[in-house]
Amino acid sequence: MLAPSAGTLPRGHLLVEPYVYDVIAPDKHTYGSLSYVIYGASDRLSVGLVPTFTDASGIRFGDLSVLAQYRLAQYRAGSWVPTTSVNVQESLPTGRYDRLGGTPSNGVGSGAYATTLSLYTQTYAWMPNGRILRLRLNVSQAFSSAVNVDGVSVYGTDANFHGYAKPGSTFTLDEAQEYSITRNWVFALDLVYRRTGSTLVAGTSRTTNSQPSDTYMFAPALEYNWSASVGVLLGMRVIPAGINGPETLTPAVAINIVR
Repeated sequence: MLAPSAGTLPRGHLLVEPYVYDVIAPDKHTYGSLSYVIYGASDRLSVGLVPTFTDASGIRFGDLSVLAQYRLAQYRAGSWVPTTSVNVQESLPTGRYDRLGGTPSNGVGSGAYATTLSLYTQTYAWMPNGRILRLRLNVSQAFSSAVNVDGVSVYGTDANFHGYAKPGSTFTLDEAQEYSITRNWVFALDLVYRRTGSTLVAGTSRTTNSQPSDTYMFAPALEYNWSASVGVLLGMRVIPAGINGPETLTPAVAINIVR
């Protein structure tokens, strides 16, 4: 559900995978969607877009990401070398983030350019019953630029604020398994650790530096594939309550189409 594949698309093929989700906090629902639109530029190189939308007082366009993924190695049966790829993703600040007036919930972006560098790996194990267990291990590091901030913003500033924010870097480790129950049904589980650095907010009315945070999450999911080119996934991301914030539950549904 959360770990992207280390594989790349064959040249000329297209993948479209829209997700719709609801982030459920103790007193709040936040509906949103994101979609992967990825094209095989060559057998080793895939490029794509990841547009996002959030239902904040109406459907609003969030930040847009562009990505490129290059495959370094391809798994072969009997070999210990996993499919391995490097991925570079750039988040563009297309979503509204400041000058929100009396409706801070309209903030759906960060305002910052963010570059994420990732290493994806994927391998396979054959279970005693003959079914396949697919294993993924993904490591990512994201770096954000500083951004000018005016007025009420997603950074918690007030109407009189003029200054800037510098989001902290983010490290993510995602270990995922997919068990092939049948040729059509797959059970998946992601185990994720995320470390987010402190965010600096400085300006006319305040200067703050948030504490770094550590987040643990898991995401079970069930996938059904009608064919080799069309499937549907239903899952739930769970972030347990902890010192960094309340528990959230995020049910999500996605459709995967490859052409």
